Amino acid sequence: MINIAVLGYGTVGSGVVEVINTNQESINKRAGDEIHVKYVLDLRDFEGDPVQEILVHDFNIILQDPEVDIVVEVMGGVEPAYTFTKQALLAGKSVCTSNKELVAKHGAELLAIAKNNQLNYLFEASVGGGIPIIRPLNSSLTADEITEITGILNGTTNYILTEMAEKGAAFEDVLKDAQEKGYAERNPEADVEGYDACRKIAILTSLVVGEQVDYEDIHTEGITKITEKDFQYAKALNASIKLLGTSKKVDDTFYSMVAPVMIGENHPLIGVNGVFNGIFVHGNVLDDVMFYGRGAGKLPTASAVVSDVVDAAKHKDSNIPTIWDEKKTKLGKFEDLPNKFFVRMRDKGLGEEQLSAIKNAFGNVLYVKVPEINGELAFVTETMKEGGFAEQIAKFDDVYSVIRVDF
Repeated sequence: MINIAVLGYGTVGSGVVEVINTNQESINKRAGDEIHVKYVLDLRDFEGDPVQEILVHDFNIILQDPEVDIVVEVMGGVEPAYTFTKQALLAGKSVCTSNKELVAKHGAELLAIAKNNQLNYLFEASVGGGIPIIRPLNSSLTADEITEITGILNGTTNYILTEMAEKGAAFEDVLKDAQEKGYAERNPEADVEGYDACRKIAILTSLVVGEQVDYEDIHTEGITKITEKDFQYAKALNASIKLLGTSKKVDDTFYSMVAPVMIGENHPLIGVNGVFNGIFVHGNVLDDVMFYGRGAGKLPTASAVVSDVVDAAKHKDSNIPTIWDEKKTKLGKFEDLPNKFFVRMRDKGLGEEQLSAIKNAFGNVLYVKVPEINGELAFVTETMKEGGFAEQIAKFDDVYSVIRVDF
């Protein structure tokens, strides 16, 4: 019997218990042993819920029980999750988690502790919810040199942008709708400002390069400045707007960024809508691979956690190698990253004088017109470096919008 303890009985924690109870027979078969939930840790009580019989409020009960083989950490946040995880690993217990904030900040250290103790620290559910992406990067794609990984990594922002595109609605109205439907938190900052996607692309990039990528070093923009008019222009360009987390190799250097991007109809992520996530990986041998599915939610995320529990049970006395060194990798300077840009600015009625100023700053641009929108000039630049673009755009006042372009 493999005894597990679940830390946190919120959305994901209750989902883990439900998945194990629902699919007990098939899970046990795949694990090669019986998976048994011995404890659930939470500060609250759950009267009327069968979990009350195995509920504990003190982590030391779990830590000091030699029968507990695997700890499932689904508490969220860095503390006390970090302390509990480290103590569990040092006490000889493998850990499976969905906690992207903790993995992004301390993943390399916790992996090293697990390796030194012939244990496992597994975090498939930390990126992409139920989409398998960590395990493929760690095992299936090891023959390739990954040169790009780009993803729609946050279901909340993807739902909001999809609704804005399809209904022509304002950001504030769609956000309120998303909150009412439970797709967005009461405080949606981590989602709409891009912080959640940033932590996830930091984890993926760390696995690709094999060294620590700090999410604080990744240029991050959210979706709060995207308007209905931006989508009107995108439609005129047969494009859509998505919040992308991306890392790509340019001249042997990785550049990472999280920002809204206008993607064309041939982009592999163009059809990823609603609360779904999609992750695009390019390898120098394999070429293009896509991972698609529900990137969040109680049962999809819990399913990924339980898959790690099964993996940990199958490797009870051995470590599954994961290359993620604590040494910090050096990302390319954001200012040197090449991109195309969509720009909206006020039409000052200066005719050739304003057009000449735009050409001098950005070279030959592609102008975009939407019949319903007056008093604006909108265009797509040629490829230029972020630093050079920032220097030139600063020369113009009354700029309404800047969105990066990939088509």
